[in-house]
Amino acid sequence: MSRRELVVLGTASMVPTRTRNHNGYVLFFDDTTILFDPGEGTQRQMTHAGVSATDLSRIALTHLHGDHSLGLAGVVQRISGDNVRHTVPVSFPASGEPWVRHLLAASAYDHHERLALQPLSVRADDGPVVVPRVTGERGAPAPGDPRPGALVLTARALDHRVDAVGYRLDEPDGVSFDPAALAAAGVTLGPDVGRLRRDGVLALPDGRVVLRAQVSVPRPGQSVAFVMDTRLCDAVHALADGVDLLVIESTFLHRDVEIAERFAHLTCRQAASVAASAGVRHLVLTHFSQRYAEPDELPLAFEREAREVFDGEVTVAADLDRVPIPPRRRAGGVTARP
Repeated sequence: MSRRELVVLGTASMVPTRTRNHNGYVLFFDDTTILFDPGEGTQRQMTHAGVSATDLSRIALTHLHGDHSLGLAGVVQRISGDNVRHTVPVSFPASGEPWVRHLLAASAYDHHERLALQPLSVRADDGPVVVPRVTGERGAPAPGDPRPGALVLTARALDHRVDAVGYRLDEPDGVSFDPAALAAAGVTLGPDVGRLRRDGVLALPDGRVVLRAQVSVPRPGQSVAFVMDTRLCDAVHALADGVDLLVIESTFLHRDVEIAERFAHLTCRQAASVAASAGVRHLVLTHFSQRYAEPDELPLAFEREAREVFDGEVTVAADLDRVPIPPRRRAGGVTARP
């Protein structure tokens, strides 16, 4: 069975607290597993969450402030120490490359890791930039592989005090078999469905021919967006547009909007308003300032503020939370690729 869920490793912003580690988020999406923004302490949080270095197929940094990147050194040394066999790409804003290289050389260790650095040159007027798959990356199609359905990771430039990007993962649309149409066409569940899925056509014993298009319905792909440190900008709305799961910074309550503007962050109300206007299904708020008292302000005041403007599902994230991607928006049926 495929696994599609977000594992939250840390939810603090600049300063970790007694109950909240620096940032860190692991997205499991079938055979793709992306570690986003490994802040300080990420390696230990992975152990608590039951996430192994071998699980990781990619690391994606939104920017190079320490609460989003200081854990990179430990995670990569863990990848090396565990002798992970596949290539792990590491994407980040291109201007942050000196700090990435410093982190990767932060201490002495035996280098058995297989990394592919992917500096991203993304400007505000570029629109979405595809982050390419690399040879040896787990889940990447082999050269010449004709199978459709590969996930697409894109990045957009955000508006922070240093170069920053947001990420969006999209699954292409496909089709699902309609059980009623299968039954009406005389196709029984089992090997015949597998042949029809694979070949697109099935010859029945009575001589009739069934085409896949005759017994299938469109199946929308699923999508997840990660929006970390930023002011409100067009890219925030574009990244969030229609996603099933939006993971977004919510550093301040809106009463502190002037502080948020000064330090180029979002408030809870701003993040929730983005989700509402974008048609997001599940909103995950994170990256909280240490100024807020628990539990009265965090999580309770954050949840109240979000629900004032957003009527979908809301998670005010806590460390080690597991958030499933919402069920696919489609009629029930057997899933198939086009």
